[in-house]
Amino acid sequence: MHRLFDTAFTWFTWLATLVTLVLVGVYLAFLGGRGLPALELRLFFGEASPWQVIFGSQAATDGLWPACVGTLYLVLLSSLLAIPLGVGSGVYLAKYASPGPKRLLGFTIDLLAGIPSIVMGLFGFILILFLRKTFLPQANTCLFLSACCLAMLILPYLIVTTQSALEGLPGAMELAGLSLGLTTWQNLVHVLVPSASRGLMSGIILAVGRAAEDTAVILLTGVVANAAVPQSLADKYAALPFHVYYLAAEHRSEGELAQAYGAALVLMLLTGSLYIVAYWLHATLVRNGKTGT
Repeated sequence: MHRLFDTAFTWFTWLATLVTLVLVGVYLAFLGGRGLPALELRLFFGEASPWQVIFGSQAATDGLWPACVGTLYLVLLSSLLAIPLGVGSGVYLAKYASPGPKRLLGFTIDLLAGIPSIVMGLFGFILILFLRKTFLPQANTCLFLSACCLAMLILPYLIVTTQSALEGLPGAMELAGLSLGLTTWQNLVHVLVPSASRGLMSGIILAVGRAAEDTAVILLTGVVANAAVPQSLADKYAALPFHVYYLAAEHRSEGELAQAYGAALVLMLLTGSLYIVAYWLHATLVRNGKTGT
């Protein structure tokens, strides 16, 4: 009976994996079939000169270039805000927090993780209204506000994965470093964090992906349809997720719908490129750590 159950469960797991791969393949084939014909220079730069647009001497408000740059800025800025806080909080919960604060902070993190992205965007919008009516009348939605709201949205991913990665290490590993005369800080920096780097990078990759694709947050905090490349953190900006949403909802011709498919494919490629960079950084850190030892 147990052998029959094990066999059935094994076949079920294989079937689930196969179905998942088929669904992903169908999605990629559909998006590629609709988006690849639109991938040309005009999609990114419109009628403007590509080199002039890249070097900033000419605007390309009718192409995807401002949205690509705005998305990249948004992801990098939100990651810079969230990664130090998330990793530091995860380290504190895993190695320093006593049971009482640990339970309280864990509940707070779970609550933050359950907040819908549209509510986070609404929070940022209301914050701007509050600032306008109090001591900052010129406050407005902008790139920095969107990055802050996105950082709050991805913070739980970073905290939980960091905590889980550190708590999953063998206890003997921590004792070995301390027995060799390392301080708690030295043991954490030189032994525990490098050993948990795979889990840390998993959290960072998840956070980057979420920051790149979310639309509801930026919808209320600074994104606009045809903005130029932002020149400062206080500027409005364009982003690929919103561009896809805008064209899909408001397209007036088959050409604009094709551009939406092209923008969706570009967003997927951009997100995949960020994943590849994150994996490359992880592999480099692991290789350098092994070489150093």
